[in-house]
Amino acid sequence: MGSAPIQLTKIKLGKLQIIRRRLLQRYEYQPFLSCLAGLYGCQWRRYQRTRILPGEFCCSKFELFCFGILVATFGLVFVLLYFWGEAKNDYNDFDWNFYSGKWIPWSVVVLGVAATLFTYIAILLIGIVVVLGVTAVAIGFLYNQWHEEWNTFALSFQVTAPYLHIGAVAAMTVLAWPVGQHFARMNRKVPRAFILSVYFAVLLFLYLVPLGMYSPCIKEKGTLGPKPAVIGHRGAPMLAPENTLMSFEKTIEHGADGLETDVTISWDGVPFLMHDQTLRRTTNIEEVFPSNKTMNAAFFIWDELAELNAGKWFLQDNPFRTKHLLSREDKQKASRQTVCKLIELLRLAAAHGKVVIFDLFRPPQKHPYRNTFIHNTLSAIQESGINESLILWLPNAMRSAVQQLMPGLVHIHGGKKPIEELQLDKIDKLNVRYSEISSGEIRMYAASNISTNLYVVSELWLFSLVWCAGAHSVITNAPQQLKELHRPWFLMTPSQYKMMWISSDVVSAALIIMIFIFSWWRENGLSCFPNGRIKSENLVYSKFQTKMNNVWSISGEADHHDDSMLNASPAPEAIGLA
Repeated sequence: MGSAPIQLTKIKLGKLQIIRRRLLQRYEYQPFLSCLAGLYGCQWRRYQRTRILPGEFCCSKFELFCFGILVATFGLVFVLLYFWGEAKNDYNDFDWNFYSGKWIPWSVVVLGVAATLFTYIAILLIGIVVVLGVTAVAIGFLYNQWHEEWNTFALSFQVTAPYLHIGAVAAMTVLAWPVGQHFARMNRKVPRAFILSVYFAVLLFLYLVPLGMYSPCIKEKGTLGPKPAVIGHRGAPMLAPENTLMSFEKTIEHGADGLETDVTISWDGVPFLMHDQTLRRTTNIEEVFPSNKTMNAAFFIWDELAELNAGKWFLQDNPFRTKHLLSREDKQKASRQTVCKLIELLRLAAAHGKVVIFDLFRPPQKHPYRNTFIHNTLSAIQESGINESLILWLPNAMRSAVQQLMPGLVHIHGGKKPIEELQLDKIDKLNVRYSEISSGEIRMYAASNISTNLYVVSELWLFSLVWCAGAHSVITNAPQQLKELHRPWFLMTPSQYKMMWISSDVVSAALIIMIFIFSWWRENGLSCFPNGRIKSENLVYSKFQTKMNNVWSISGEADHHDDSMLNASPAPEAIGLA
């Protein structure tokens, strides 16, 4: 600062202008480009620009287009990743739908692709259009092929919305940096008002959206109902082969309250446990009876079914990716499992006092027991000696006849039904998919002494949600996990949530105000600090440091371009930033 400015007597005016442009371009404020450069190149500095005047828009149309593509792609990838993360509860159903002779964990493949795309878009800008296209196609495919899962996507907001709200407020607070810089540097009132109004409209919406937010897990102390009973879906399919005796033993071992299964009638009238129409997925039918591998399971006699191994597939396919949780003894036991009779399951349940609920499949055409399969099943129940009150009778076929033959059975209806009809049919339980009933409907049925059983609930966040909603029992693939949960996730009182909401909004508003004030001061100065910034309409000065000395470059309107006029002109007082 103490050295005298160098007299630029021998520099042509054209060279002076070039020097001036090169010196000034590094210090241009371009907030959106700076934001992109920082996010994708870790270069958090003012972005270089030529041919831009103070007060003009900081970005070209192409750059704005790229920024919009970035935001849209990030949003789509986030939706895809969020959807697939919340869909984990039904991964097994998704994989089963694509089973074609070999078990492939397609759900994990989709999760890996979604996570990779999200990571890519969150780090790099290259390939943005490809990521956008792949993500859009993936979301469209999932919407068409797995439409029902989008109900789970919407349902998840009932527990994640309070936390997504905080994340969105934080994102808008960070976005205040480029918006504030751009607002401060613009001179035209209309673009400035438009940018400011859009930004603050979105911000105000986020600040007030909790007013319309609902979550059953936000409730007063003492109003939480009892924990829902846990019923193992085909046993404990994460710890043993489904619908085998070992699977049900594992369910009981982990303290579950009931057992769920699927019953098929063999060609010779024996009720046995099998979910699929064929035996390919869960037995070694291709090794024992290769010519009959596609035959309906009901067309085999029991002696043939007893020859099949029903456990090795579990160790080979590892459908839930939980094989590593099994001990060596459990793996050996699993490899020896066979097809299980219904009567074996009922005797096990009777010995431990566990309730049993099952789907009963009517045999196909030309089956000898197609019209008497109900009688075969009731005979197995009587022969097992189980208390009738432990049986939750789900089949709708011949329900009135079953009520007369075995009046002690507890009848449960599959799906929703008007209360008057349920009471008329003497039904006091419902079996409903978790995404097809609301907490209000659960309370409505409960007021008429009709309890609800929801299926299939395996994720802890989803179990927490239905617990808060008042469900009485759930069918799950993970009884070993749900029995260990003693308090719902996300449970909070209205006052706790209000404190979290208001405090996050207040902190965000304070930070945004500070960012805007700082951006305005840096660009224009403040009236309370009149010497903070000195601007000139016609002159722009900047200073740079060299190894030898300080050089002051001067840019202004020039009417003469010869060296004599330059030398004759008095040197103006140097103005710049220290």
